[in-house]
Amino acid sequence: MQEDNRSLHDGPAARIDELCRELDRHNRLYHELDAPEISDEAYDALFRELVRLEESHPELKRPDSPTLRVGGKTLPYLETRPHRERMYGLDNVFSAGEWDAFAQRAERGLAGTGAAAGGWWADPKLDGLACELTYEDGILTQALTRGDGEVGEVVTEAMRTIRNVPLRLKGTLLPELLEVRGEVLMFRREFEELNRQQASAGQKTFANPRNAAAGSLRQLDPRITARRRLRFLAYSLGAAGSSRPLPWKTHGDVLAALSAMGFETPPLGTLCASPQEARDYFARIEARRDSLPFEIDGVVYKVSSLEAQQALGFTARAPRFAVAWKFTSRKAETRLRAISVQVGRTGVLTPVAELEPVSLGGVMVSRATLHNEDEIRRLDLRPGDAVIIQRAGDVIPDVVGPVLEKRPAGLPPFTFPRRCPACGSEARRMPGESAWRCLNLSCPAVTMRSITHFVSKAGLDVEGIGTKWIGILIASGRVKSPADLFTLAKDDLMGFERMGETSAANFIDALAEARRSATLQRFIAALGIRMVGEQTARTLAAHFRDMDELAAASQEELLALPDIGGEVAGSIRAFFETGSNRELLARLKSLGLWPVSQKPEEASALPLQGVRILFTGTLSRPRDEYRKLAEEAGAQVMSGVSKKLDFLVAGDAPGSKLEKARALGIRILDEDGFRALLTAGPGSPAER
Repeated sequence: MQEDNRSLHDGPAARIDELCRELDRHNRLYHELDAPEISDEAYDALFRELVRLEESHPELKRPDSPTLRVGGKTLPYLETRPHRERMYGLDNVFSAGEWDAFAQRAERGLAGTGAAAGGWWADPKLDGLACELTYEDGILTQALTRGDGEVGEVVTEAMRTIRNVPLRLKGTLLPELLEVRGEVLMFRREFEELNRQQASAGQKTFANPRNAAAGSLRQLDPRITARRRLRFLAYSLGAAGSSRPLPWKTHGDVLAALSAMGFETPPLGTLCASPQEARDYFARIEARRDSLPFEIDGVVYKVSSLEAQQALGFTARAPRFAVAWKFTSRKAETRLRAISVQVGRTGVLTPVAELEPVSLGGVMVSRATLHNEDEIRRLDLRPGDAVIIQRAGDVIPDVVGPVLEKRPAGLPPFTFPRRCPACGSEARRMPGESAWRCLNLSCPAVTMRSITHFVSKAGLDVEGIGTKWIGILIASGRVKSPADLFTLAKDDLMGFERMGETSAANFIDALAEARRSATLQRFIAALGIRMVGEQTARTLAAHFRDMDELAAASQEELLALPDIGGEVAGSIRAFFETGSNRELLARLKSLGLWPVSQKPEEASALPLQGVRILFTGTLSRPRDEYRKLAEEAGAQVMSGVSKKLDFLVAGDAPGSKLEKARALGIRILDEDGFRALLTAGPGSPAER
């Protein structure tokens, strides 16, 4: 009551400002300094008071309110947006010699530029998820993952829930636009606690803190992110726009400025005056790696001078002024108990080393991949061997090889199975490949994946039938292949929990619609033939009337088609030569799922037949929806800008694709123009 009386006396605006400042201070004490001053109960009381005041006076809610950190509404999907400036990766070095060679190249690159390196800034290489935060007039407005460097996923709502991320920057002389780049991490103790909670709830645990951080940030429900203690450590800048000259001259200046603005930056960073000092720093950090509160996998070095960084520039994939010196892999000796063979989602038979558990870098390892039969032969691995294992890149356990002097006498070589261990079908190894595969689509090990793919957007695109229901139907024994889906009746489904009469009817209607409207292209893609994706399916559908014609096509006929080489042709032939696949096709045909390609005169009547189109930027509707509309109208949806492209449909923030298309003279459309194109064909729709 004392707090409520004080808020009335001071006025709600003053009390809201006071609570925001106080909660921000306690957040920093708890999450950054590990020095809390008040109990969780006291913090919660302050937080609840702020929530009550903001609900009573919504006009007074600040854009940097701590209440934003609890997570907002659930997102339907993670949209993507381009970065203003590309987020490059780093080249790696693995030895002192490689480091010296890199440093010498940088010095040679600066010769004649008038810029000096000014030493090397060094700090631990954080093992997390790279992200970029955008601040406009000091307020956080957007957060993107690194993505492919050009385009990232929008994670703004999730990032707001991370307690050490400033929602409003400190200071007065701030750039109008500032992009801050850094790493989202989960510290070891939070990772261990999260895995304990996941295990207690019967949910999947995470393999390592990096996976936990990435999975936690990319939740569609930001409230889940809010419950997991992530941290953001800022280490560099992207775009910066200011009416005043920016005062920073070195990378150390940038980090000091970021710290003053309210960011946490990587600890133990320092300036190394020479390559030798950089080598000494690497040795010190490698010795301390296990004592740090978070995972690292090396050291990052950057030329200190920002002028020198600009002079050195970038290669196609990485900066010339920075490099990551990766730690050597951790190794340990243990016993190879057995070699088991697993069947992957594409039917690949993958050998796995079953090991006597051994601690490797603080992680208990009991299994490791052996890749394929050739790798086992190359290493001459035999069950019963003493073996050396390592964590490649400090993540994936890998078998280095046997300790031959410890091999028991008479230990027999391992014989790779020639039949699928899950279904008993004969395994096949394609020419030029190292993998053995089970080509039986009805194999129980691949059934789940193949049926899910069959109804997915990449297949028939059956609305409302996802992984959850496929799993339930398979577990019940009612569905064993894609064909079984089309034998389901409403009464079959109503016996399942949470499947009412309306839901069951919608389920059956969706399958009926898919059977009626399926095109040959989608049908081919849905079958999941190895090496046959959407583009190859489109090529096949354009040259064959139905699956009977395709099944009868010879290797030579397939090779004569555009974009189909020997491996793809061999995979198609192998699919039709497998008896279980022929049986599946016969069942689908008897059930009425047997699309026939359009006759040439019918295809030419489609408004966008032969038109090549590409979508870019943020659109008002999901891109997959626009892709489907374009393909149904006869268009070919491209993956990149080239002279072959006819139209580029550009939404907000289209990035570099728009400029490249303009330079090539490609016609640019907005969404209204695309909709007009669907109706009128490639006449003269309004261009953007």
